[in-house]
Parts: sequence; structure tokens; C-alpha cells
Amino acid sequence: MNSGAAVLPPLLFVAGTDTGVGKTVTTAALAAALSLPAEDGAGTPPVGAVAAYKPTQTGVLGGDPGDMDEVRRLAGVAAVFEGIRLRAPMAPPPAAALEGAVLPDLAEHIGRITGLSRQYDHVLVEGAGGLLVELDAAGHTLADLAAAFPGRAGTVVVCRSGLGTLNHTQLTLEALARRELPVAGLVIGSWPRDPDAVELSNLEHLRALPVPFLGVLPAGAPALTPEEFRAGARDWLAAQGPSLSRPFAWRGSGAVRPPR
Repeated sequence: MNSGAAVLPPLLFVAGTDTGVGKTVTTAALAAALSLPAEDGAGTPPVGAVAAYKPTQTGVLGGDPGDMDEVRRLAGVAAVFEGIRLRAPMAPPPAAALEGAVLPDLAEHIGRITGLSRQYDHVLVEGAGGLLVELDAAGHTLADLAAAFPGRAGTVVVCRSGLGTLNHTQLTLEALARRELPVAGLVIGSWPRDPDAVELSNLEHLRALPVPFLGVLPAGAPALTPEEFRAGARDWLAAQGPSLSRPFAWRGSGAVRPPR
């Protein structure tokens, strides 16, 4: 059974059980929650305490907004960065091949993340698709990137609410366990206003897994105003009580409230 609140490490890798499960909105919610000061002023982080990094952004043209731009908009975090941007909406190696681009290698990503870790209290690294999607020509994945920071990092696994999520989530957790990579927490990336019986059953099962359950994000959260999103972020990620390493007071919001 879940033993209670998690303490998030300063370096977090955000991995999905699949593509389109809510990694970006989860990254934004984590960034917002880690950036907000406590209501009583205790533990207030310095300006610029949180940075977010996307090693490979695919499916975005030129100057169009990408995932990190969405994190900046929703969370109000200015320190967002990309390793490379590719046009085709597919895995990085074939997307790079289509336009003759050279993907950054694992060492480049490690160097970028190491540098950010020296400047910011918390660094969030958002993967592309699922945990084992290849990020470079050598076949390295987000799991390989997380493994380069032993004792300093944890992985937040973002999953769906509906049918099929139990298998996908267990497979992702098993892949992390086989690599001895710590799981910082589990988040349902989009929770409907009116969940059906399958979703409610899945929620009960996911909460009972032997990893920290951080919470659920309401469907439609990206459509909230940035102010509403930031006000709700901590509440959404408070399923087991305060779960971030910095002390603060949890805040409610007028946004859609997920189940407790």
C-alpha cells in the first residue's frame, strides 16, 4: 500500500506511460507548485528556483509554441529550455532523419541538466512519449538519462485514467524498477469531471500501488487561466498530503477539484 506523502528530489524526470497522457500539464503543475511561496512566507523559494527542460521536442514547426512554452504560460516559470526541436510528430530519431537534423547525444543532455541543476533548486525534465522512446541516434532513452544522476533524481510517471492504464502503468513501473530508478510519484494526467466505473476502479488500484501517489489533474486544466492553474496546482498534487520537499500551505482553488 502507498505509505503516504512523498518528498520530491531536486531533479525530476517526467515520463508518460504513452504519448498524450498529460506529461506537459503535469510538468507545469509541478513547476507551479514548486514555485509558489507558502501562504505564511515560510520556505519561500528564491526567484528562478525552478527550471524545465525538454531534451527533444517533436511535432512543432519553427517558432510555434511547444511543450516548454506551455509550461512557461501555465506555471509562470521563465527558465524553460529545449534540447532540439523537430517538425515531424513522431519519435526523435525518425523525425530527425526526415529533416537531416543531428540529435543531441546523451552527454549533451547530461551536461545541460547538470548545468541547470547548479543554477536552480528544482529541475524538471520532460520526456518525449513513453519512458523508452529513443532520444538520440545511439538509442538512449529518458531512462538512460535518469540513470546518469544516481541518488539525485526521481521519475514522476504520468498515466491515463481509463481502460488500459493499469497495464501501461505497471509496465512503466517495472521498467524503472529493473533499472533501479526511483519513482518519485504517480500522477493521473487528466481526470474527467464525471468518471465512469472503470476510471474509479483504476484510481483505487493506482492509489494502492507501492509508489507515492501524487494526485490527479482535472481534465481541461490547460484551458484554465494561468492564475487559476497556479492556484490549483498544489491542491491537485496533494492527494497524500504535502508532497514537495519545500514546506508550504496547500491551497484550494475554484477550478475543478479531483477526487480525494
